[in-house]
This record gives sequence, structure tokens and C-alpha cells, in this order.
Amino acid sequence: MAKSDKFYFDNFAQCTSLAKQAAEYLVSCLENYDPEKIEDMLKEMHVFEHGADIKKHEMNETLAKAFVTPVDREDLDMMSHQLDNVLDLLEEVLQKLYIYDIKEIEPAAIEYARNLVKACDLLCEIMSEFENFKKSKRLHALVVECNDVEEECDKLYLSTMHALTKNSTDVLKTVSWYKVFDCFEACADACEHVSDCVGSIVMKNT
Repeated sequence: MAKSDKFYFDNFAQCTSLAKQAAEYLVSCLENYDPEKIEDMLKEMHVFEHGADIKKHEMNETLAKAFVTPVDREDLDMMSHQLDNVLDLLEEVLQKLYIYDIKEIEPAAIEYARNLVKACDLLCEIMSEFENFKKSKRLHALVVECNDVEEECDKLYLSTMHALTKNSTDVLKTVSWYKVFDCFEACADACEHVSDCVGSIVMKNT
């Protein structure tokens, strides 16, 4: 593989690594939640999100100058965008806790965040295989596994929304958690979109 081609796959791998770190940090924040420290949490989470922004800008600059790319530049651009979206949404979960002045964490939120760690861990594995996608024997199975995690998240979202509605005694608190879990769900979807994008690229180029 040409050195110039390797840049793209390395960039994606670095982005997924940042996503995994951000997801793990989110779990830590929720497990040890202190509403008095939420602003510090936001600053720390923004470091990961900003790192992904830098990687996206590097990708944009390289694509703009590249004459030949290892796969369609539109696909590389889409992948970069989808990865950046994962980081944006992980950060947005904490932002929602701050906006809605959440004082205590719902247990399902921790379970959901752990699922996001699983998804991001799988994305890291996917990107480690992606560079050699024409020869990889694991890539398809990893994409399917990532989609399975998203299905687990769908089930958790449905049961959690039902429980929140059924047990609602504080309307503002309930609506606030609706918004938080909507963000969790969007993040799980974003992880699936990344894995689906890989699957699509492989299909088009093999």
C-alpha cells in the first residue's frame, strides 16, 4: 500500500480510538456522577471531541489535494463525517446532563454508555482490519457484531422509555431523561452508520 493511502486508514483508526476513549470516559462520569463537577466533565470530554475535529480537518485537507485515493473520495469523506458525528454525540450526552441540570443518573444510562463502549471497541477493531479489507476474513463479522450492539441499544431504549413513562411522577425530570436517551440512541445509530459505511465500501471495492 502506498504511503499516501495509509494516511486515510490511520486517520480513521485514530478517530475510532478517540471515540473509544470518549465512551469510556462517559461511563466513568456516569458511574461516579457528581453534578457539581459537570463543567469539568464537559471540558475533559471536549478534548476528545476536539481531537476528532482536528482529524476531520486533516482528512478534508488531504482529500482536497489528493489526485488518487484508495477508494472513492466521497466514501472517505462520508466515513470521516460519520466518525466525527460519533464524537459529537458522545459529548452531547454530557451536555444534555448539564442543560437539564440532572442530579442523579438513571441506571439504564450507565448500561447504555457501556454498550457504546462495546460499539466503539468494535469500531476500533473494524478500522484495524479496514486497511486490508480485500484480504480480511474478520471484517464482515465485526460489522455484523457492531450492528448487533446497536440492536441491543434499541431494545434498551424502548424498555427505558416505557419505564420512564410508566413511572413518571416528575414531568420535567421525565422529559429531560427522554432527551438524554434520545441522544444515547442517536450515538448508537452513529456507530452503526460507521460500520455500515465500511461494509458499503468493501462491497463496492471487492
